[in-house]
Amino acid sequence: MKGRIKSFGLIFVGAIAGILVSLNFQAIGQLATRSPLPVEELRSFTEVFGAIKQNYVEPVEDKKLITEAINGMLAGLDPHSAYLDAEAFKELQVGTQGQFGGLGIEVGMEDGLVKVISPIEDTPAFRAGIKPGDLIVKLDDAQVKGMTLNDAVKRMRGKPNTQIVLTIARKGEPQPIVVTLTRAVIKVQSVKSKVVEPGYGWVRVSQFQEATADSLARHLETMFKQGTIKGLVLDLRNDPGGLLYGAVAISAAFLPQKALVVSTDGRTEDARKKFFATNEDYLRGSKDDMLRNLPAAVKSVPMVVLVNGGSASASEIVAGALQDHKRATVIGTQTFGKGSVQTIMPLGNNTAIKLTTARYYTPSGRSIQAKGITPDLIVEEPGAAQARVREADLQRHLENGTEKSDKPVPAKPAAVAPAAPAAPAEPPKPIELGSKDDFQLLQAIAFLKGEPVKGQPPSVAATKPAASPKSN
Repeated sequence: MKGRIKSFGLIFVGAIAGILVSLNFQAIGQLATRSPLPVEELRSFTEVFGAIKQNYVEPVEDKKLITEAINGMLAGLDPHSAYLDAEAFKELQVGTQGQFGGLGIEVGMEDGLVKVISPIEDTPAFRAGIKPGDLIVKLDDAQVKGMTLNDAVKRMRGKPNTQIVLTIARKGEPQPIVVTLTRAVIKVQSVKSKVVEPGYGWVRVSQFQEATADSLARHLETMFKQGTIKGLVLDLRNDPGGLLYGAVAISAAFLPQKALVVSTDGRTEDARKKFFATNEDYLRGSKDDMLRNLPAAVKSVPMVVLVNGGSASASEIVAGALQDHKRATVIGTQTFGKGSVQTIMPLGNNTAIKLTTARYYTPSGRSIQAKGITPDLIVEEPGAAQARVREADLQRHLENGTEKSDKPVPAKPAAVAPAAPAAPAEPPKPIELGSKDDFQLLQAIAFLKGEPVKGQPPSVAATKPAASPKSN
């Protein structure tokens, strides 16, 4: 038996080598250092393959074994590399267009469970109170442990008006939370805006999609036509990111022409790039520059960028660019820290791999990866005591690349309101971003007016425990 498996393995080594060539794997890494195929490791792989084919309790298709092997290779690299089968590849393409069927959650993988990075606004998950950091342990009656991220996402997506039951473990809650959600067509309105009070505007970008830059331009044009804008808040809180060229376009709306927005660095020449505030770097086949007719005041109006632990990837690029160029003051809490570039590499049969190929760097050369953007002024949000998951908390996360430690550099905190007498803590109610109850937005407007900025909402300050008396 062992001899037959070894013979099978030797034959399969040649087959695998042929598959690698046919899938053009060497072409993918043609600019990287070439190395011979690891024959010994491939032999071990094929021996395991042969053992499964001959001895597993039930017959297993070759396609399933190979697919699971590819899944394992990519999942073992970092939380963002993945194999995309035909369905997942199609969903990825549809998702960047701002419309898909599902629940509306940005997720990652942690300890074999699905971890919520951020719920998307105005979606079933958001309305049900799903929070960043929640661990999804069951989908209907199926345990998530043992699923790949793609498998879990497939189960959560589906036809509109169908239901799914999520069992959630939440830090601080003694019992699992069971929530029934009804799937919907998720149409993400990526840009919202309003004049908060005379002279002060608020623009929210919730996700970077294909149409985000066009939408931002329309909102800004409308806002500036309503009257003089003396201060502007760009709200990137809970924005999980999206398309790179969308981030370049949003940055270019507020930066001088040809200002450096972001650079990337990786092993290949294609991964080493610089992106500037020029239409060549943010237009994707469109002849019309959506930023061409923006009011000149957009480039100079005093600005605040609001961020929090749910601000990731593309939103961190924008915040970092405006901060480095001293175009805006960044207010809020430390961002998520996803500073890696994922390249979609199509294979055959409408499948692809999503592979981490580079790190993002701000104009001053700071790596965002596993560190994030540190605000100029720390202003806590209601419920800040609840720990948020960040990139540095994810297993196998890519290291920063420049910093010795992934711990964020402390920023200068804003003035903290005097603590009131201790009171029984109550779970904070969800705050609608942009509303009159939005504490961080109110502090951003106060900053633009030159008024004092409070570091914590009254509810947080009031619930801080008093210092314990020392015993003699």
